[in-house]
Amino acid sequence: MPLAIRPARPEDAQTVLTLIRGLADYEKLLHEVEATEADIAASLFGPNPRVFCDIAEWDGAAAGFALWFYNYSTFLGRHGLYLEDLFVRPEFRAHGIGKALLAHLARRCLAEGLGRLEWAVLDWNEPAIGFYKRQGAVMRDEWTGCRLSGEALTRLAQG
Repeated sequence: MPLAIRPARPEDAQTVLTLIRGLADYEKLLHEVEATEADIAASLFGPNPRVFCDIAEWDGAAAGFALWFYNYSTFLGRHGLYLEDLFVRPEFRAHGIGKALLAHLARRCLAEGLGRLEWAVLDWNEPAIGFYKRQGAVMRDEWTGCRLSGEALTRLAQG
C-alpha cells in the first residue's frame, strides 16, 4: 500500500518544518513563520511534549502531516483533540491523504474516549471548506477566534 501514517520521530523535525512552511506558503502566511527546526524538535520531542504530529507517507515520501494537541471541553467534561495544522503537499493531493489523516485522528478520538475533534479553517479557503464539509464537519460561524501576541500579550501580562 503506498500510504502509511506514522507518528513523527525526532529525525523528522526538518521535514515537519518544511511541511509547516508549505502550509504557510499555501495560506499566504509564509512571512509569519518564525519556527526553527530546533523549535519543532523541542516542542514535539522534548521532555514534556504538548503537541504531537503524524506524518503521511506516500511510497515512503513525506506527503503531508497533521499537527495536533489535546484540548478540553467544560461542557462535555472531556478532553478533545485540536487539529492545529493539516496539510498535504500539492503533488500528493487527490490520493485521499487528507481524508486518511482526519480519519486517523478520528480513530484516536474514539479509542481514547475524547469528546470531539476540532480545527479552524481560513474563510477564503473554499477547497478546504468543501473538503471538510464532505467529511461531515460543521462550520461554526457563530464563533470568532481571538488572539493575543507580541506587544498586546506583554502589555496585558504586565497589567
